[in-house]
Amino acid sequence: MTDVYPPEKRSAVMRSVKGKDTAPELTVRRALTRLGARYRLHRKDLPGIVLPGRKLAIFVHGCFWHGHDCARGGRVPQQNRDYWVAKVARNVARDARTREALGVAGWRVETIWACALKDAPGLEARLHTLLEA
Repeated sequence: MTDVYPPEKRSAVMRSVKGKDTAPELTVRRALTRLGARYRLHRKDLPGIVLPGRKLAIFVHGCFWHGHDCARGGRVPQQNRDYWVAKVARNVARDARTREALGVAGWRVETIWACALKDAPGLEARLHTLLEA
């Protein structure tokens, strides 16, 4: 199947993909605020949403970009397939290194997948549990 956009438009669309302040991240941040949690964002030494008092780092991952095993994460584009498989593999490897480094430094690391955000009560319950631990 060919791309629905010409190459110039596809490049513009891909350039617009953000790494910070994404809609899923904002959803998690709003839920944390409702629960009364105090957090910091994207510190130079700590990525993601960080709750320093609880030594907790929360990553909000897009299923496609970080290789989740859900329907969206398991989909591989037909165009430029080798590039995308390698790209997602690099992201997964980077995520593992980051989790390991934070774990060694004494931080708890939690990943919230974008597909889990569809269940708002479940998200709030999970965050509440994380904050209580």
